[in-house]
Amino acid sequence: MTKRRCHWAISPPNIAYHDCEWGVPLHDDRQLFELLILEGAQAGLSWSTILNKRENYRRAFDNFDAARIARYRPSRVRRLLANPGIVRNRLKIKAAIANAKAFLAVQEEFGSFDAYIWQFASERNLKHRRNGAHPPARTAQSDAMSKDLIRRGFKFVGSTICYAFMQAAGMVNDHDRLCFRRKEIAAMTKR
Repeated sequence: MTKRRCHWAISPPNIAYHDCEWGVPLHDDRQLFELLILEGAQAGLSWSTILNKRENYRRAFDNFDAARIARYRPSRVRRLLANPGIVRNRLKIKAAIANAKAFLAVQEEFGSFDAYIWQFASERNLKHRRNGAHPPARTAQSDAMSKDLIRRGFKFVGSTICYAFMQAAGMVNDHDRLCFRRKEIAAMTKR
């Protein structure tokens, strides 16, 4: 019997991502940083494009070690711009560096990025799609997250990107009503 999945999980990389990662509550700072950078890189592109380049991103960006990325110099930016394995967009690459610096500042202030970012999730947020409606592109929580991230110096963190981050990091359960992962994720997020 074929498992029912969210409508977008149709290609092998998307299916694997959907079944193992998307919507699972994420609390590891390095993984949260990776997700934030990849969501920003995805702006204007398909998520499949980013998934297909994910391992290249990990190699190119020192496995998303924020402390190392924060120290990137112009020569490293030039090498990244020449790397065909990633999205070669100067603004997105510079945003990753700025975000690494802002990320480290948030860790310093809050003890972890996890402690900071999960303040934007709520019990209501985790359950808002009970009726099976299509997910919104943004919410009041993603608006608040975006505004605060921007205030702290983060780039490529508009409300729509923040909402996609919230979905991916398990801050909201947006699996389709009939998707097999919906109940599994709901069980993980019971408070």
